[in-house]
Amino acid sequence: MITFDGVWCRRGTRDVLNDVSFTVLEGDTLALVGRSGAGKSTALKLVNRMLVSDRGLVSVAGRNVLELDPIALRRQTGYVLQEVGLFPHMTVARNVAVVPTLLQWPTDRIEARVAELLNLVGLPASDYATRWPHELSGGQRQRVGVARALAADPPVLLMDEPFGALDPVTRVELHAEFRGIQSRLRKTIVLVTHDMQEACALATRIGVLHEGRLVALDTPEGLRSSREAAVRTLFDAMFDGRVPALPGMGEI
Repeated sequence: MITFDGVWCRRGTRDVLNDVSFTVLEGDTLALVGRSGAGKSTALKLVNRMLVSDRGLVSVAGRNVLELDPIALRRQTGYVLQEVGLFPHMTVARNVAVVPTLLQWPTDRIEARVAELLNLVGLPASDYATRWPHELSGGQRQRVGVARALAADPPVLLMDEPFGALDPVTRVELHAEFRGIQSRLRKTIVLVTHDMQEACALATRIGVLHEGRLVALDTPEGLRSSREAAVRTLFDAMFDGRVPALPGMGEI
């Protein structure tokens, strides 16, 4: 469903991604992990053309993303951010309905889809559809963000640190919700996270990026036996709560 073939991406004089290749099969969840600045979010944004690579091929469903209309591509690709980005002047229902409205779905179809998705993420439409974002907790807003990303039934879902701003208990609850939703919907998902524990809990495969290079790609079980230094650092951080950052570098 998603393929990176020899992808390079530069910013200034630095290679943010360096000859990266991988494939995400239909219905799989790939977690991209690594230190801040490793290139995780850059890779994610190449999928829906928020960024464009300097060399190499990024394709979705066998088509080069550079040959696709970027607006149409983004409307067919769900996108979940850490800070959710709900529109504060819209109710929960209208936030979820944004893409179907842009696609000019009939009103009754939109209303049915909103109700279906709010129920799916554990926010019954009868209780939450008319609420405003400021009336929700952080976990509830994140659930609405997931519902909005799924609204037009996109085959691909991109998630950039979607649970990073939440407290540990809420994160565990949303991990369980995510696994339940994915078991029913079988979307093709690319998930960015710093947290190896989160990656192991949610992904079918994990790709480890280090200084722009993909240094490992395996199942969670397979990575546990890896001797690659960058992989061992991330697993070690599971036990002391640290993920070391590269000096002077923020998330790319």
